[in-house]
Amino acid sequence: MQQTHSNKDFKKGFYPYLSAQFLSALADNALLFAAIALLAEMNAPTWHQPLLLQFFVLAYIVLAPFVGAFADSRPKGQVMFMSNGIKLFGCLAMFFGMEPLYAYGIVGVGAATYSPAKYGILTELLPKEYLVAANGWVEGLTVAAIILGAIVGGLLAKFDVQMAILIIAVLYLLAAIFNRYIPTLPINHKINSKNPWFLFKDFYFSFTKLAQDRLGQLSLAVTTLFWGAGATLRLVIIAWAAYALNFQIDKATQLSAVVAFGVAIGSVIAARYISMKNSVKVLPLGVLMGAFVCSMVFVSSWEYAALLLLFIGIFSGMLIVPLNALLQHRGHILIGSGHSIAAQNFSENLGILILSGTYTLMVKYGLPINGIVFIFGLFVLMTMVIASIYYSQDNK
Repeated sequence: MQQTHSNKDFKKGFYPYLSAQFLSALADNALLFAAIALLAEMNAPTWHQPLLLQFFVLAYIVLAPFVGAFADSRPKGQVMFMSNGIKLFGCLAMFFGMEPLYAYGIVGVGAATYSPAKYGILTELLPKEYLVAANGWVEGLTVAAIILGAIVGGLLAKFDVQMAILIIAVLYLLAAIFNRYIPTLPINHKINSKNPWFLFKDFYFSFTKLAQDRLGQLSLAVTTLFWGAGATLRLVIIAWAAYALNFQIDKATQLSAVVAFGVAIGSVIAARYISMKNSVKVLPLGVLMGAFVCSMVFVSSWEYAALLLLFIGIFSGMLIVPLNALLQHRGHILIGSGHSIAAQNFSENLGILILSGTYTLMVKYGLPINGIVFIFGLFVLMTMVIASIYYSQDNK
């Protein structure tokens, strides 16, 4: 009888959660490309486009010590509902004329508060025998949302940017509605103190403990590099495709989606054939990924571009999945899963801020896009060569 009850709870709470997560992620990704098109329509400086990403991730960094505690202080379905409300407000603010950078920054605040709730709720919502399958569904639909968000955002923005933003606002509204159908769950992890200074010190202690562990340090550094590189690459592709292939935003976003599709393929390969204990052995794939990015400067046809970007995505997925599992494992052992997610979010979004910020400065000061692509790929290549040499003894 207990098993039957668990099945009912699973269906009652998980499907609305999954629907809300997909719609919210779809809207986040579509809005990025719609905002890029809006900036172009406004004749804003070109370097404002990568600046969008920095305004979005800034909230993840500033709020990192506090959002986990906030998510644990009340039912997580309610936190997700409020977070989607913040995203909806930011989207509508963009529609009604707020500067796109500021409006997308508001959406980032919603995303930062949403993140720990969406990960933390699974263990509260589901019995343990469903967790592996549930995570598979969440990750699969998140990748689908990234792919579709790029395509939908680019296609809608090509025809009517304002209408695109309004449609995206409807997606956030639908996500919030689905959040209301998630059962109100008891609060399992009460925070010791709501004092901001206590929360900051607790976060700092957790982050430094994870960063000082050799395997934690490796996995944190490489996942930070690849989330930063992956997010920045989506913006680089837009500018590179316009220069090298004469693509408008709708076709350029489809190329960006090819990378996400490759990541999905690489993730499946990694899950099937690469164990966590062998995660250090996949570091040379990062060297190959950097080399492939460098070779983009020689490409002049969309067929070769799509093939190259597909393999870049595959290598990225094969690398990130085992190292992400290693990071979660070490984080759970050293500081607990909640603190681990907070530390990982902080580090990875700091990587996005730094790499996208560097790209913004390159664009601002007029570096040619092929030069930017080559520098970007060379940085990834050299960083992974150093990591492969430094951590080679961990293979033994």
